[in-house]
Amino acid sequence: MNSLLQLAPWLIGMIVLMACSGFFSASEAALFYLRPGDRREMYAGSRSEQTAARLMSDPDRLLSSVLFWNLVINISYFTISSICALKIDRDETLGQTWAVVFAAFSLLAIIFFSEMLPKSFAVLKPRTMAQRLSLPLSVAVRMVDPIMPVQKTVNLVSQRLILPGFKSEPYMEVSDLERAIEISGNDAALIKQEQTVLHNIVQLSEIRVDEWMRPRTQFVSFQPPVKLSDLGGSIPASGYLLITEIDSQEIEKAIRLDNQYYLPEDELERFAEPVLYLPWCSTVADALEKMSHREREVTVVVNEFGDTIGILTIEDILETVFTYAPSRSKRLLDLNPLHEIHPGKWVVSGMMSLRQLSRKLETEIPETTSVTVAGVIQESMQRLAEPGDECDWGPFHFVVIEAPQRGNMLVELTRSKPKENNE
Repeated sequence: MNSLLQLAPWLIGMIVLMACSGFFSASEAALFYLRPGDRREMYAGSRSEQTAARLMSDPDRLLSSVLFWNLVINISYFTISSICALKIDRDETLGQTWAVVFAAFSLLAIIFFSEMLPKSFAVLKPRTMAQRLSLPLSVAVRMVDPIMPVQKTVNLVSQRLILPGFKSEPYMEVSDLERAIEISGNDAALIKQEQTVLHNIVQLSEIRVDEWMRPRTQFVSFQPPVKLSDLGGSIPASGYLLITEIDSQEIEKAIRLDNQYYLPEDELERFAEPVLYLPWCSTVADALEKMSHREREVTVVVNEFGDTIGILTIEDILETVFTYAPSRSKRLLDLNPLHEIHPGKWVVSGMMSLRQLSRKLETEIPETTSVTVAGVIQESMQRLAEPGDECDWGPFHFVVIEAPQRGNMLVELTRSKPKENNE
């Protein structure tokens, strides 16, 4: 009993240090789990929310401070734990066995109560936890600020000593990447996949957003206020809840639905994040760069009059990169864009891009402002197509099979016969 009483102050100190370590672990998880939209809203929120947003404006400073305090606390914790284990080992009534048990329990306790448990709670409600922890955390960060220049200097000197001649590569050619892929392994299937991804990445700079977007007829949008019941129990095909402006049909915000663990019954627009706007002539590579820089997941494609003609999501772009033969018709309609029914005769989706059609049939096509098969048919006929309409365009002869007012056009395609010269 006397031994336990002597250990009581040390045990209380370990519990306090464990709580402090849990505080910093929860703070790190909560703040770094905040979504970009949450941080933007918190800048205009309460004092504690503004403090959390300001801390995340310099993540390197925040992370360095949290790691510093966790290191100091954990060293102090294990120092006290070692002192207690030695006292228990020297005690005649307890002995070495209980010292080993105490050391093992101390290790498991700080892992569970200071790392696993606090971080698990923090990621469930990051915004609430960040708001509650931001004020004391900001004090702890300011306390470490005086030694931050020293830490940065030590890091810089270490880098110069370990990697004194390291220089960044200023530019890399596509051929350099292909050679790196070829010598990286002997798995032919893996090399083919890597080359396909590389080719698709390069191709992003050639594909316009209006070639790859979801047209206006292929998605639904909602005007605020939006209720959960408005979705009809299913997630839209795009994977996003698209919210328009109050007084128009132009898309203003979006919510990704497939990764939401909780949605309220009413006012879903409160969880929405702004979208990016790009003109129809922008490339997919340009869209990806701007979406990454501005932390957007949805791009609204507008025409020359500023009207919405489609949307492009980050998932659409990733599919372009990681699919062997990316196709908008396959992605949106689960329909092969080109299907040969007889030798020299194909059924084509009106949504198929002319670039893809030219590549599939290995045929050069004339220049045009249209980007899809349906577009060139309407351009040639100067009106909306109807079933049974026929027209020639470049090396192809088109016969319209289906032409719904809303939906995908189906076209029969054959190669045009060369015209005979009459003398």
